[in-house]
Amino acid sequence: MARANYLFTSESVSEGHPDKVCDRISDTIVDTYLAADPFARVAVETLTTTNRIVLAGEVRCAEEISHGKLEEVARAAVKDIGYEQEGFHWANAEVDVYVHGQSQHIAMGVDASGNKDEGAGDQGIMFGYACRETEELMPAPIQFSHQILKTMAKARHSGARPEFGPDAKAQVTLRYENGKPVGATSVVVSTQHSEDVEQATVRELVRPFVLDVLPEGWMCDEAEFYVNPTGKFVIGGPDGDAGLTGRKIIVDTYGGAAPHGGGAFSGKDPTKVDRSAAYACRYLAKNVVAADLADRCTIQLAYAIGVSKPLALFIDLHETGRVDEAKLENVLMQSMDLSPRGIREHLGLSRPIYARTAAYGHFGRTPDEDGGFSWERIDLADQLKSAF
Repeated sequence: MARANYLFTSESVSEGHPDKVCDRISDTIVDTYLAADPFARVAVETLTTTNRIVLAGEVRCAEEISHGKLEEVARAAVKDIGYEQEGFHWANAEVDVYVHGQSQHIAMGVDASGNKDEGAGDQGIMFGYACRETEELMPAPIQFSHQILKTMAKARHSGARPEFGPDAKAQVTLRYENGKPVGATSVVVSTQHSEDVEQATVRELVRPFVLDVLPEGWMCDEAEFYVNPTGKFVIGGPDGDAGLTGRKIIVDTYGGAAPHGGGAFSGKDPTKVDRSAAYACRYLAKNVVAADLADRCTIQLAYAIGVSKPLALFIDLHETGRVDEAKLENVLMQSMDLSPRGIREHLGLSRPIYARTAAYGHFGRTPDEDGGFSWERIDLADQLKSAF
């Protein structure tokens, strides 16, 4: 039996957090290759530190993309985030590129040939989750944390809040009663800021962004509202701490409210099931909840490298289901081809739609007209309803 009353906390980090800078660069490179060749293979990692960017990984593409182009793409991503600081500047940072051709052994397992369909790019397990805590069918603590930082970044980019720097974190703790969130018990926001702004001023600049995101009456006590608890946050981003692609996988997903298979998303083309199958799991879980078959849904898929069909599908409706879970597993297997090729085609993933996913969560977003965030659609809900 699940606990009814408890506290739960999730955090988000902004697009200027050093790890998110790396995710953004890596995903912009994925978009660059997919724009040139929808069937490109990309696995690119990024490291950042004080005025240095390092790119490494393997690729395959019908069109050759030079190291100079990759450097240009990396600088443009950093510029768009807003880094023009002495310790990290889009124009002055050194960029080292160590990107080479894809391993033939990996290609052999993934590529379709003869009677063999396209295989998974790696073994692994992937999870998806949905619940009724927010309109986006996401857990409330992570969704609110994302929204606080996203609105702060929008104000920074527009010039409305020039005091804010690109690097920031938000953490929200909610109180749950009878399994539902009812209010915040603490809120923590740390944001990089200009040298001449005092901590008390930063606190008041941040406050309205928190109040606008939390439902009315949900704000925590004043003593539990923490803004820049260390007192000063001027040096930030990759100058303050090294960044790596793929280190914020809980931020990218459900804030710890659901299991995670362990694989990162950013820097990977959609043949990599770490990414595409996690998107498929979210898509199916969201449609299950949207179809009112359950109030909460966790889905797991498992794959083997080079094998097209999933090894297993598991569903947990957390004692909120209105249908038989075993039957639902069979219905979902019939509703969508869960091979790597099937997922890519159903969700239209072989497109340059990934740079936008690199910050503020891969889930709980609004589907874009060009196919971005297609895994957030609920177009299977009616079909699932009719199956029951």
